[in-house]
Amino acid sequence: MPEPFSIPGTTAVVTGAAGGIGRALAERLLREGAARVVVSDLDPDRVAETAARLGGRAHPLALDVSDEAAVRAAVERIEVEHGPIDLWCSNAGIAAGRGLGDDADWDVSWRVHVLAHVYAVRALFPRMAERGRGHLLITASAAGLLTQLDSAPYSATKHGAVALAEWLAIRHADDGIGVSCLCPQGVNTAMTAGDDGTSATRLGGDYIEPEDVAESVVAALHDGRFLILPHPEAADYERNRANDRDRWIGGMRKAWARIRGAAPRSGTGAAGAAERS
Repeated sequence: MPEPFSIPGTTAVVTGAAGGIGRALAERLLREGAARVVVSDLDPDRVAETAARLGGRAHPLALDVSDEAAVRAAVERIEVEHGPIDLWCSNAGIAAGRGLGDDADWDVSWRVHVLAHVYAVRALFPRMAERGRGHLLITASAAGLLTQLDSAPYSATKHGAVALAEWLAIRHADDGIGVSCLCPQGVNTAMTAGDDGTSATRLGGDYIEPEDVAESVVAALHDGRFLILPHPEAADYERNRANDRDRWIGGMRKAWARIRGAAPRSGTGAAGAAERS
């Protein structure tokens, strides 16, 4: 498990910070006493607006996290201008592909949800290891522990993000580098604004606010926890899945049938735990 991470006085970077969970994370890190927070996203105007709203210790940086050369250059620039990066919140995410999706959906989901973290690690971890300190937060999803019935590209790549975070936590703890994995369920963001009663993400109930997620992150960093579950019930859902996978799949089939307004064929088993991505 990661060592407790102390936020005051640190330099942090948050990707996907122009709104939603990323913006809430940046704001909360500043409130917790971070010396500076680099807010990063694709759109330069939105990044500049976000940094201006957060105040003088927030610094804008337009960045495509799916471009390895751009990530490497960003790390170099940040460390030259602001000093060593203590915390990198690899938070950018997208919703691409309904159902099985097409090749473009799989490509962009893979690049943003998995390779973006790999690119950050390649650029950052040698520096952090040399200093003997540093922390990486990967924003995955409860879909990475369970599934997301609306989108195979989203679900599969979020599973990849969780697996990568676990691998990194195992391999790099002795380098003094902590790794945490954030797995929220439904959150009120621009990504979920169009969700209605037909969205599988609604199966788990009410959504929470980005600020609630940021609160969970700060608490977990303070405690040194790897897995961050803003919806604690996700742990029960994952246990149900592990204890009896066939029963869980049967339950999810029933949930999917309810969404479609159809009855599942026989042999589904008892209802398992629903989840929100």
